[in-house]
Amino acid sequence: FETFPFPAGLTPADTAHQQTETLDTGAQIPAGLEPSGLAPQPQTKPNDKAGVGRRMGAILKSHNVTYGYEPPASAPLPPGQSAAASRFSAPVASILRQAQDGPSSARTGLGSNRTDVRASEPGIWQLAINIANAAKHLNDLRNNWLNPPEWTRQVPEVVPLGMDKSPYPDRIEPKPGISEADANALQKRTLTNLYNLRPQWLAHAHGQLDLAVAAAYGWPDYSAAMPDDEILKRLLALNLARTAPNT
Repeated sequence: FETFPFPAGLTPADTAHQQTETLDTGAQIPAGLEPSGLAPQPQTKPNDKAGVGRRMGAILKSHNVTYGYEPPASAPLPPGQSAAASRFSAPVASILRQAQDGPSSARTGLGSNRTDVRASEPGIWQLAINIANAAKHLNDLRNNWLNPPEWTRQVPEVVPLGMDKSPYPDRIEPKPGISEADANALQKRTLTNLYNLRPQWLAHAHGQLDLAVAAAYGWPDYSAAMPDDEILKRLLALNLARTAPNT
């Protein structure tokens, strides 16, 4: 993890404090992220930039990676909706649209009074919110499938001696009195079986998370059709750029 090229501002060094900020949605992001900190922007002429930009451009060229971005031709979107937001469902799409509407609306409903996010260039803090909400949405969907509320209940764990409350999460167990058929079906609700089935809602939720992460990398041309080799090329180029000597 120390050498993996995480998005700028969200590296292990940036989040080593392990402090979190809880959003109104219940999702958590690393604490201390500055909403005014700009996200990495796609560079159409990386060699025109100084320092890291020059090294990044040379490395990208050496690995045959195209980092410039030309928006593809597409059908018109609904008024006020971006191509990125159109790929997300609530709550992620709402957050993306709010970020584009302007500083006054970018923070609506997110549990903070900070309003200095620039709409055209969402900062790492806003991008972290998008990732966190997409991840929580995926996790909530999976947990609801694994432990349906009509079949299960949450039971508080035992409180260890000398402690006021249990440090452990609630235990999930079958509800008393459920039918044998439901109990047998519940036993088959495992992550392995879920991912072997890979229903559309699961694939869609993963797609939302992928898009949120790609945005944090500054890849506006990302889509589910992007080959793994292209993603790996970009990550390798970023890793090499960060470790290149200052020359």
